[in-house]
Amino acid sequence: MKKPKWVVEKEQARKAAAAETVWLFGLHAVRDALMNPKRQKLRLIVTRNARDKLAEAIEFAGIEVDMVDPRKFTAPIDAGSVHQGAALEVKPLDWGGLAENCIGRENPRVILLDRVTDPHNVGAILRSAEVLGASAVIGTRHHSAPETGALAKTASGALERQPYLRVRNLADAIIELQGMGFLVLGLDGEAEVTIEGALSEGRDRPVALVLGAEGPGLRQKTKETVDQLVKIDAAGGFGSLNVSNAAAIALYASRP
Repeated sequence: MKKPKWVVEKEQARKAAAAETVWLFGLHAVRDALMNPKRQKLRLIVTRNARDKLAEAIEFAGIEVDMVDPRKFTAPIDAGSVHQGAALEVKPLDWGGLAENCIGRENPRVILLDRVTDPHNVGAILRSAEVLGASAVIGTRHHSAPETGALAKTASGALERQPYLRVRNLADAIIELQGMGFLVLGLDGEAEVTIEGALSEGRDRPVALVLGAEGPGLRQKTKETVDQLVKIDAAGGFGSLNVSNAAAIALYASRP
């Protein structure tokens, strides 16, 4: 019996995901990945100078080293990448699902990203989320930044510690979080209520903050699914914030 098309596509996607690898680069990103026992490490390419700087992490990971001449750095990364003489091939991290990452902590805070595709923005958001105590950053499998070397370098180590989940459907994830008791707030510059106003009587409950891409903002479906649209209280009429800055401010403003 011939398999349905959707079954074939699902199997192909699963095989592609299993074969996927990521090249991390830069001393900080590579060191943190080497020190992460949850990270599956495949190949490390370093210059002699980088090997010396990463000696402790290399020993901890127990990984063999491919030593290369600095003038002939052979890792398959973009030529303009600031690799600092170190590149590590890894498997993407598997953090699991929403429930195991978003509940359990007292007064959890979660960030959801609606079509935020720039890896530098997502990396900066992961860094802020880790510093400000968020439980997870959630994007979508399509139309969001995947785990890449550029994202990891911008995250400055946070990629190894801050759960970055990618779900099939953002609206379904919002509904699932609402079912867990989360108050889901969508950031919209045209909203009438500030984050502080929306949380004036609800700082002791779980809160999820949804941010859209710069320019288009939140999709209509997302706006219809969140509990309330809110804004960051701005001093003037300059315009909108960069999404990574907005995420940091929103997290800080929503603290319990």
